[in-house]
Amino acid sequence: MNHLIHDSLFETAARTPAAEALAYGDTRCSYAQLAEDVRAVAALLLDARLEPGARVAVYMEKRIENVAAMFGAAAAGCVFVPVNPLLKPEQVAYILADCNVRLLATTAERLAQLAPVLERCPDLRAVLLADGDAASVAAAVPVLAWPESNTGGLAPHRRIDTDVAAILYTSGSTGQPKGVVLSHRNMVAGAQSVATYLDLRSDDRLLAVLPLSFDYGLSQLTTAFLRGACVVLMNYLFPKDIVTMVARERITGLAAVPPLWIALARLAWPADCTLRFITNSGGAMPVPTVHALREILPNTRIFLMYGLTEAFRSTYLPPEEVARRPDSIGRAIPNAEILVVRPDGTLCDDDEPGELVHRGALVALGYWNDPARTAQRFRPAPGQDPGLPVPELAVWSGDTVRRDADGYLYFIGRSDDMIKVSGYRISPTEIESVLHATGLVAEVAAFGMDHPQLGQAIAVIAVPVEEGAIDAAALLAECKRRLPAYMVPARIDLRAGPLPRNPNGKIDRNLLRQTLHTNEAQ
Repeated sequence: MNHLIHDSLFETAARTPAAEALAYGDTRCSYAQLAEDVRAVAALLLDARLEPGARVAVYMEKRIENVAAMFGAAAAGCVFVPVNPLLKPEQVAYILADCNVRLLATTAERLAQLAPVLERCPDLRAVLLADGDAASVAAAVPVLAWPESNTGGLAPHRRIDTDVAAILYTSGSTGQPKGVVLSHRNMVAGAQSVATYLDLRSDDRLLAVLPLSFDYGLSQLTTAFLRGACVVLMNYLFPKDIVTMVARERITGLAAVPPLWIALARLAWPADCTLRFITNSGGAMPVPTVHALREILPNTRIFLMYGLTEAFRSTYLPPEEVARRPDSIGRAIPNAEILVVRPDGTLCDDDEPGELVHRGALVALGYWNDPARTAQRFRPAPGQDPGLPVPELAVWSGDTVRRDADGYLYFIGRSDDMIKVSGYRISPTEIESVLHATGLVAEVAAFGMDHPQLGQAIAVIAVPVEEGAIDAAALLAECKRRLPAYMVPARIDLRAGPLPRNPNGKIDRNLLRQTLHTNEAQ
């Protein structure tokens, strides 16, 4: 019975042990071998005396050890915390400290980069090294070698489906990233739902180009393991490399975000392309890109989707509706209900804009160590019977949508200040904090501006500490040094202060955004 996130992997390994589970470069890993690797990691964690629910962070590029570490943590009864490999040491240290990580799985090169900040992670007990000679690595905590086999004798901690399986970090509107807490039930229900509407099969081969720290990328593993399919792990450099890999590995399923689809739609694809289906989430796919993909991949089914980390996936548009409704995010996925709600909690009429509210088994447990923001986003579902003693909580997305008379949803926009670039949700305050830390600016405001490929790009208006002391190029260089690529501003304007305030005394980002657009128009 599949209750826990690792159950499907072990069940498939028992049923079809020789089937290919993962491919990474020239390495092929069967389900039997992957199951053994996962059990070996679980045994090591138990031998290290990690307690039930202990957090295990995984910070490395996509590779087989990455997958084994995540599922090994779950199999031991711990909680895995995948960390985006694009994050810089300061950001990684914040995550490790915020959720009290006990063990970090990483590579020798990344451990060397993290060395100066690990002292800020007092709960860290050990590092598990995916490569290199652990004995030769000097670190502030013990460094463990990657286990070659399952030699442990301790039984895994008992877990049930309502226990925490993972914490996925996503940017928060008030600054630092927030950890979305997911139960085994959340992740199993999500895999079952997505595998159902994609009609995923055991002979499918999925190309994983998205980060495994991204719920959209992680779901490729959970859905594949549920159906016994194969996942090909890829750390690509250029979009054309993806086209080459699809042909070489005879890929049947590909997931990407809009900016990547825009680039892929401009490339030449072989007439005999093996793609059976493609999926989009992380932002609205431009309609011209949808049309282009339909033309260059005429035999490929296109699934347009909408999701949020707090509920994994909310809607999908059936491929047969794409031609008629290329701008729609579809209807609710199986085993979820999607409501469009007014500010007073009543349901909107057809074509009336309202907030998207998601209820069902995929709704996360909240934000780690953050009851205030949890209470804002996770609230009682609308329309419940007042006699219900314990109200069901739903995710109030903060996104504005409308529903047409046929029940199809259309995305309108975000109701907060979050910026969404290439599928990443980015906090303006997080960028502003980094710029303030340079000591070069007295005031700064970051906000999103429309971008034809990225959906949104980041704009920054800053006041130098000393007029004429720096230029925009120097400040941009600091951003590139301190921030992952997807957080680097596309535009930086320097101005004399002070920046305008709103009635609450906060910097008025909306007014600055308007002045930026006005200047562009002149």
